Amino acid sequence: MVGGGRVIPVAITDWDVLKLAWLRALYEWTMDKAAHPKAVWWLAFFCFIESSFFPIPPHPLLGLMCLAEPKKAIRFALIATGSSVIGGLFGYAIGYLLYESIGVWVLGLLGLTDSFPVAACYIREQGALAVFFAAGTPVPFKLMTITAGFIEMNLLTFTLAALAGRALIFMVVGILFRIFGAPIKRMIDRYLGLLTTLFVILVAGGFIAFTQFAGGEEEPGTPHICDGAIAVQIEE
Repeated sequence: MVGGGRVIPVAITDWDVLKLAWLRALYEWTMDKAAHPKAVWWLAFFCFIESSFFPIPPHPLLGLMCLAEPKKAIRFALIATGSSVIGGLFGYAIGYLLYESIGVWVLGLLGLTDSFPVAACYIREQGALAVFFAAGTPVPFKLMTITAGFIEMNLLTFTLAALAGRALIFMVVGILFRIFGAPIKRMIDRYLGLLTTLFVILVAGGFIAFTQFAGGEEEPGTPHICDGAIAVQIEE
């Protein structure tokens, strides 16, 4: 909208149409494969790598599989939870054992290098709560798993927090689809493009929320302790 209340229409390019067509094709392909036994292995694989080093969100795949077979939704959610936690432990191992050789490269590839010292600070300040927050929200979980390993967070605490957060986000999906599978399927069939856009906005919001995490007790405009000095602490 511009001055005078006029609304400027947004042009839909051929690329936009192509992306929507690709999403539709991916959705239909996943729906076709969701009933196949190997779909479970794909779900486990994507959940594993997303927690440790690869930027593939498993949530849409889980949702589509639950849509195809609502009666198995809770089982799929359990598989997603377990695989994601195991992947998180692999990310922890990267940070603990291979940060200089692999961790730095992974974070750089994903554009998370600048977020690393902030993540380290939040884990030191908030402990399990920081990991739980990342595991249960669109905040990039792989950032927290690698960072937790690097700063040598207690492994049991990390595992329990990761399990709680991942179970929260995946089991809610599984339970909802188990109960409301058919109505949700009809809605997604009709509004796939819009829902995908909203999902991307949600993920972007997760990055923003991460920078504000644990700052609730600060006065508005007051920098959080993790916004600056922690970069020096990590190098000690």
